[in-house]
Amino acid sequence: MLKTVFFVAFVLLIALGGGAGSAWLALESTRTVGSVEIGPWVTFPKQGTHDADPYSRARSARLGLLTLGQAEGIVLVAASDSAGRPLLRECSYRLEGDLPPARFFTLHATDPNRQILPAPARFTSSLHSQSLLWRHGRPLSVFVAPHPHAENWLAIEGSGPMRLVLTLVDTPISTGARVGETDMPTITRTGCDA
Repeated sequence: MLKTVFFVAFVLLIALGGGAGSAWLALESTRTVGSVEIGPWVTFPKQGTHDADPYSRARSARLGLLTLGQAEGIVLVAASDSAGRPLLRECSYRLEGDLPPARFFTLHATDPNRQILPAPARFTSSLHSQSLLWRHGRPLSVFVAPHPHAENWLAIEGSGPMRLVLTLVDTPISTGARVGETDMPTITRTGCDA
């Protein structure tokens, strides 16, 4: 009799632990149900729509995100560079390549908990399309680094992992069918502090 009670308690513990663990993993992972990957960039095109999966809705509610509607735009997040290495604040990166057509876009860095990283004194913690230096006929080029760079530079500081968040506003790729058909800027590590 006591053996049966311990067995039932053990099975319930495994079931509850496994269920809670899998739900936590699905909510924390950037690559999960409903995600679309474009190189290092990951997006949830159905997030903010009636067609969003339950995990996307739970993730938005848990993080307190104000999601864009499907006709408003799309948010892309990168946790690794184009070579698959995790993004680190003590390293320098170059984002380079064509962007999908968009009326406006922003770029900022966050910690793994999606809190915007503060910029060093006198610098902004984000860039937007109207504040960048554009050269005619050349693709987007932005440095994300703890040290100053010429041209477009997103200043970061500290150490540890980070994510890059690119928000495209009023873009035709915001429909889920076209998201995976576009090219996004590559993220190349150019060096790291010792």
